[in-house]
Amino acid sequence: MTRNSRHRAIVAAAFLAAVSALAGCGAGTDAITNRPYSPTEALTTKTPQGIDISQAFFLGPDSGATLPAGGALPLYLSVVNTQAGTDQLVGLGVDPALGTAKVTAPVALPQNERVGVGRPTPTILIEGLKKPLRGGESIPVQLQFANAGIIQVRVPVITRSREYTAYPQAPGASAAPTPTPTPTPAATGAETSGTGGH
Repeated sequence: MTRNSRHRAIVAAAFLAAVSALAGCGAGTDAITNRPYSPTEALTTKTPQGIDISQAFFLGPDSGATLPAGGALPLYLSVVNTQAGTDQLVGLGVDPALGTAKVTAPVALPQNERVGVGRPTPTILIEGLKKPLRGGESIPVQLQFANAGIIQVRVPVITRSREYTAYPQAPGASAAPTPTPTPTPAATGAETSGTGGH
């Protein structure tokens, strides 16, 4: 083996060792980084009816908390109407075993204009939840449009964490559990014992 090829082999081995070490960073029994991170888990889809939906999600509880039975689940989404004329989002259909859908007012959808639903105040909700939700669930719904008709989608329930912390808390959501501080040796006096003779 020549000096140059030996040098290349050493560099390659060092590179592979560094990659292996970095791959292990964050791994552990409770490391969420073991799963690939997507900037958003919200639904995005284009429909043959001429309705483009993006960033659709139900806002669940804070991470680690619960949205209890009886609470409400607000829907957020962006809609672009690509049909030849205007349209309206007029209703939401959900399984009655989950709760009751409420649409406070139809959402006007001009042609080729992005409309944000739920901002600044949620206008479409599932109320009177029949079971608690923690986030991570996926709910089949029927979005009802005046002209485009019914569009069936599965909308994820996303916890109020990361980029979603700016949204108001879901109605009826319980607070996230407060982490219990771990006592340090200084707090227990372990480090101060036997030091009086100095």
